[in-house]
Amino acid sequence: MKNILILGGGKSSIFLIDYLADSCSQKDRKLILADLDLDQAKSKLQNKPNTEAIALNIENENERRKLIAKADIVVSMLPAAMHPLVSKDCVHLGKHFFSASYESESMKSLKSEIESKGLLFLNECGLDPGLDHMSAMKIIHEAKSKGEKILSFKSYCGGLLAPASEDNPWKYKFTWNPRNVVLAGQGTSQYIEKGELKFVPYQQVFKRIENIHFDGVGNFDGYPNRDSLSYRKVYGLEQIQTMLRGTLRRAGYCKAWDVFVQLGLTDDSFQLEMPEGSNLRQFLNAFLPYNKDLSVEEKIAKAIPEMDFPTFEKIQWLGFFGNRELPKTKGSPAAILQAILEEDWALNPEDVDMIVMQHLFEIKTNEGIKGISSSLVCYGEDSNYTAMAKTVGLPLAIAIDLFLDKKISISGLHVPVIPEIYNPVLEKLEEFGIRFIEKSKTK
Repeated sequence: MKNILILGGGKSSIFLIDYLADSCSQKDRKLILADLDLDQAKSKLQNKPNTEAIALNIENENERRKLIAKADIVVSMLPAAMHPLVSKDCVHLGKHFFSASYESESMKSLKSEIESKGLLFLNECGLDPGLDHMSAMKIIHEAKSKGEKILSFKSYCGGLLAPASEDNPWKYKFTWNPRNVVLAGQGTSQYIEKGELKFVPYQQVFKRIENIHFDGVGNFDGYPNRDSLSYRKVYGLEQIQTMLRGTLRRAGYCKAWDVFVQLGLTDDSFQLEMPEGSNLRQFLNAFLPYNKDLSVEEKIAKAIPEMDFPTFEKIQWLGFFGNRELPKTKGSPAAILQAILEEDWALNPEDVDMIVMQHLFEIKTNEGIKGISSSLVCYGEDSNYTAMAKTVGLPLAIAIDLFLDKKISISGLHVPVIPEIYNPVLEKLEEFGIRFIEKSKTK
């Protein structure tokens, strides 16, 4: 019997857990779900055959290693900062390791040991990173097999609301880690456009947007991710003239979010303390110049010259011009802003989320320059079974299932950019409605 150990049973793991738990009732396997919250782990497993929930503090080295020693495969759904602990244990104990998180430098340092022990460590096998790699590499490899040249590649992804659930002016609610949303774009984004290197500092990121359209769901703002340049090597496109990876938000979101960026409300570098009982208006005013003759509304309009009514409406909807009390008064500006947004951008039970992803290629062929768009639109079921959880968890679960069935037989340190991984995973995902629609046009 093969033992699968999943570490962490948070929101994004529900489809992963269901898929692997169901496989245990059909195949000679056992699934152990270890989480700090035992009751949560039990509820996720639903008493399915050959499954067990265990309480675990991941920082308890002895307990962690005992669990890993009993497993054949370890799946980490923990925060990325915890992966080095687990991955080192897996190498030491000779266990295969799977995650949806980015392949870190710490992971890369284990490469030779992983290879010498014949282990498979598969990372970046979720949504983004994950589905983006697999769907893009399928197109890239097909083009290269025909002797065609990739001139331009842009890829955008967003975790958003389905149109029917867009019930606020931002058309946005949290479908993943709120802190990551608040801190998005920090650092300098870098990409290449028409052979020219481009560097976008944080204060410009939400201004440097591109309109991205999806049939049936409309228009979105696409802004550049922090690092697009390193993916030239990952995708085997070292000589490409244009390479950009970005994030999607509904049209108009970026202009309003940039107000918070410009004023400093997303700053996480210092701690502040507002007086007890302070309200959102006072918090916003603390980041505006003093002027006894102007209201907060007038001061923000003066501080942000490009302010228009749709942008003003979004800030107003959050309560920044009223007397609503701050949910917390101590912390970084970003932490206080996050606490405010967690109240207003929480998913309601009936809300449905949506994942949108689009690749845009320009490929030199014998017939001319061919443009290819490859688009994914995926809807969640409810506020628990979200599209985010589906697209993060199912690619990873399917890869694990294929590996245990010996349909993936590689070893070493990998991300899913090789046909042996992405072809069967993408094929299986179509059974769950996760399918990319391709359109092409030759100029």
